[in-house]
Amino acid sequence: MAQLGSGSMTDSWLSETRASYDTDAAGYAEKVRGLLDGNAYLRAGLTLFAELVRDAGGGPVADVGCGPGHVTRHLTDLGLDAFGIDLSPEMVTIARRDHPDLRFEVGTMTDLDLADDSVTGVIAFWSVIHVPDESVPGVLAQFRRVMRAGGPLLVGFHVGDGTRRTSEGYTGRAITLDSHRRRPVTMARWLREAGFTIEAELVMRPDDEVPGAIIIARSPL
Repeated sequence: MAQLGSGSMTDSWLSETRASYDTDAAGYAEKVRGLLDGNAYLRAGLTLFAELVRDAGGGPVADVGCGPGHVTRHLTDLGLDAFGIDLSPEMVTIARRDHPDLRFEVGTMTDLDLADDSVTGVIAFWSVIHVPDESVPGVLAQFRRVMRAGGPLLVGFHVGDGTRRTSEGYTGRAITLDSHRRRPVTMARWLREAGFTIEAELVMRPDDEVPGAIIIARSPL
């Protein structure tokens, strides 16, 4: 499983993201509790992803940036062999506490400690939003490296332009966390450049100030 290696936290955005989620882990976990229950579109996207994993032959699925493990839990309940990886040790502690029957490890999507072709599917559920533009291609290359041929990738993200800096967490404590908003066309272009084939795009609540989007892609055969 993915463990943080020496030098894997050299970029300041990684350090700030980890520290922010460590600081606000309890508040964030409470914020997303029940999130999937109240959003039929997210549940439908995860159900489709699970079906695509089964169509690809089944096998392990990595929930990269798993947070408190709610998506890993949902995927497991859908019948997948899902495990979680998160940058924040405090998040992983909460995930292990709340879902003791599942697997969670500390790691970074910029340097996944997973063997080549070792997972059938990867899901990045609003976790690449903290990755700056210049680092996204490297992250997608990591996803492709660890995925088996023809496996599905689901990426969820905020739609828009620019970056929002959050300085106060859900618990009221100080954090430093950047969230990047992207247009689906931009994310799709990065995915294609990484070798993925785009299979579906869904923009949710497009009239909101910050819509959400899901892109499902396929790793190359």
